Amino acid sequence: MTALVLDCDGVLADTERHGHLPAFNAAFREHGLPVCWDEQEYGRRLAIGGGKERLASLFADEDLVRAAGVPDDAEGRTALLQQWHRTKTARFTELVAQGLVPARPGVRRLVTAACEAGWTVAVASTSAEASVRAVLSQAVGPELAAGIPVFAGDVVPAKKPDPAIYLLAVQRLGLDPADTLVIEDSRNGLVAATAAGLACLITVSSYTARERFDEAVLVVNELGDPDRSPIRVLANRGAARPGDQLELDDLRACLRLPGSGGTT
Repeated sequence: MTALVLDCDGVLADTERHGHLPAFNAAFREHGLPVCWDEQEYGRRLAIGGGKERLASLFADEDLVRAAGVPDDAEGRTALLQQWHRTKTARFTELVAQGLVPARPGVRRLVTAACEAGWTVAVASTSAEASVRAVLSQAVGPELAAGIPVFAGDVVPAKKPDPAIYLLAVQRLGLDPADTLVIEDSRNGLVAATAAGLACLITVSSYTARERFDEAVLVVNELGDPDRSPIRVLANRGAARPGDQLELDDLRACLRLPGSGGTT
């Protein structure tokens, strides 16, 4: 059975800029931390997979550790980290509920088409499950979202670019890797998907447009919708021949052997 597995952040919605960044900064304020990430600094932190892991990177700043009264022991730091992350997740889901985290073009249309065609559709993300489910519901609608499995957060011990989250999705859902397409927006996600033996389509996001996507079968600026400008194909190493927007046939073509006329 054909399967479509989507990342959350940057694929379902432009969550990093409009959701996670302001949520992190809100959590810093609430906990009295002398930290405020701007867009450039947050872009650097995105190289670290997972929200808890990005928060843990603050422990490398000795001045901040002293100012915030961070405990020396690992158990105390873990508890503090979980507290910070719970606050950040709560602020993020509030932003999503307020409609301040826009869904990306084409997501609802293609997910709906895949479900109607009998595909298995799932989401695999390094973000907290509560955050992912909130974004998914906003992006595709609560009714459709209710039937889509979500693999997220600490369900695996290692975050992307480790392939663990995709290997788990394949195993739990009984997927055939040869018939499974992943949609990602970042190099970390691409590396995770391909290391799991899965074909990957990239829809670049505001933070990832300059990353390398050499292993992707298809790279586009967005998935597209009828009321938008035609999509731009940034690289095509497969059999898809997209028009103004990606269609389900284009996703099917990403699972076929590469054609001779692709652009790179």
